[in-house]
Amino acid sequence: MGHDRNILDAIGNTSMVSLNRVVPRGRGTVYAKLEWENPTGSMKDRAAEAMISIALGDGRLKPGFTVVEYTGGSTGISLALACLAKGLGLRIVTSDAFSGDKRNQMEAMGARLTLVKSEGGLTTKKLILDMIEAAREISREPGTYWTNQLYNEDSVTGYHRLGEEIWEQMGGNIDAFVHSVGTGASLRGVASVLKSHDPRIRIVAVEPGESPVLSGGQPGPHKIEGVGIGYIPPLWDPSLVDEIVAVGTDEAKETARMLSREEGLFAGTSSGANVAAALRIAGRLGPDARIATLMVDSGMKYLSTDLYGKR
Repeated sequence: MGHDRNILDAIGNTSMVSLNRVVPRGRGTVYAKLEWENPTGSMKDRAAEAMISIALGDGRLKPGFTVVEYTGGSTGISLALACLAKGLGLRIVTSDAFSGDKRNQMEAMGARLTLVKSEGGLTTKKLILDMIEAAREISREPGTYWTNQLYNEDSVTGYHRLGEEIWEQMGGNIDAFVHSVGTGASLRGVASVLKSHDPRIRIVAVEPGESPVLSGGQPGPHKIEGVGIGYIPPLWDPSLVDEIVAVGTDEAKETARMLSREEGLFAGTSSGANVAAALRIAGRLGPDARIATLMVDSGMKYLSTDLYGKR
């Protein structure tokens, strides 16, 4: 037998496909990286693995500790995987604003959940701040390590490899990278790598139309899970970003459903937002342009929501 591979070794090296039916004629080619191929079904596996392994490596996180985090779900599921693999406990602060499928998946993988009530199931600035406070309280207990994803630079490091994969899979021929902003870690990690290879690559940040704070607008409630926290995320680096595009919740959901129907790509709401924005950029940059974006997570995480469930 060769080297024993564990589940964390299965993270990364996800496929890249071109969108063949949803891009109108005369626009550039849009390539989507299938991040749901990661073990828990989302790109957050990359960030969680980095946050846990780097902290274990430098001693901030000690064996036998319990990890604490606030999350709408995907990061929590990914942390559950990393903690299982490393023999750590996990306590998650989440909310009824997010998909029940994600809560079920976290619990199935051994996370203990604390639920914070939302205002009518919507993602709001108040909800995010309430969740952070609840996590802060738990993290005061002995033997805990708070990953604090909105402030954690290790998560950015976790996405450097994603940037390298995109560069390689596109053969170094890429005009724009389009991606939505939650913590800002994935956009920053990928953008810094792509810009280091070719500074001309256009980096396009996507945010909810109802809460366009990155472009200077007012925060508001929306239903694009995992993005648009209602204020500028601490890891946001505007120097890497060439343009900000706002996509409303309805357009994001419609685009996600269209991807399922037309391309066989069964994705979540933020992936719909990514593609909606990428289609606009593809129209503007013209037929020879090559645009990359991410399928952030799988539609399987939204089966109980109005994205695919009862509407």
